[in-house]
Amino acid sequence: MKIEELGSEEGGGGGDEGEKKIVTDDAKRVLVWAGARILFYPTLLYNVFRSKIQTEFRWWDEIDQHLLLGAVPFPKDVPRLKQLGVGGVITLNEPYETLVSSSLYDDHGIEHLVIPTRDYLFAPSSVDINRAVDFIHKNSSCGQTTYVHCKAGRGRSTTIVLCYLVKYKNMTPAAGLEYVRSRRPRVLLAPSQWKAVQKYSKSQLSPTSSCSAPADAVLITKADLEGYVCSSDGNNNSGMELALVPNATKAMPMIARLSCLFMYLKDSGSLGPISWRLPAAEAHAC
Repeated sequence: MKIEELGSEEGGGGGDEGEKKIVTDDAKRVLVWAGARILFYPTLLYNVFRSKIQTEFRWWDEIDQHLLLGAVPFPKDVPRLKQLGVGGVITLNEPYETLVSSSLYDDHGIEHLVIPTRDYLFAPSSVDINRAVDFIHKNSSCGQTTYVHCKAGRGRSTTIVLCYLVKYKNMTPAAGLEYVRSRRPRVLLAPSQWKAVQKYSKSQLSPTSSCSAPADAVLITKADLEGYVCSSDGNNNSGMELALVPNATKAMPMIARLSCLFMYLKDSGSLGPISWRLPAAEAHAC
């Protein structure tokens, strides 16, 4: 449901307009939900029929070594999925669309992540997308395959798969969609689903940690600051500057050590006459 800020009653009817918008969106969701329930079994039977007569109309397709994308599985498919190395299943169906219980997956040692998402015009939330993407990556890291499905393996499930490719395969949304279509030609995203993928992609480009240093940052050690003092305005460290301290006040540690070495060599007779003298401050440092 799209929520907009409603104007106050003194605003000349703004509140009524906002309320009408919310009511309209609610009505659309109800109509889509009702239509999806009515069409579920007819469209499911149609997909089953096509898969029987068309060899290219597969129930699921391999996206990569550890990722399958497809339609809603039947209970009889669970042992077959286990044989294929599936260790996790992501279900994006609503309860009335789900044909396999979590307990049956558990009996076969398959972890089941359920993310109920309305069919046709809707996409998983950002939180659910992150959960699903990390679920796929976790299984893949363990050498296990994840089966991602909705009803037909076209929209909702494809949204999750594309987000996974964006984050862990470094693909752009467009490149990811082209690749998935090469593996499963009949995938088709609703505008809201494609928007969700693009939004997810942009979120991956933004900094994820405040601890990350800028690309042009230079590492400065304590020794590098010898001979300098820091000055800033107030408590704001972002405006900090470095000011050079005169050599007579504080010498660089390495210079002081070299000077001590030259003095030792001169005193021991191992070095010829030297035309300069060590400053008092540096001699004290020895």
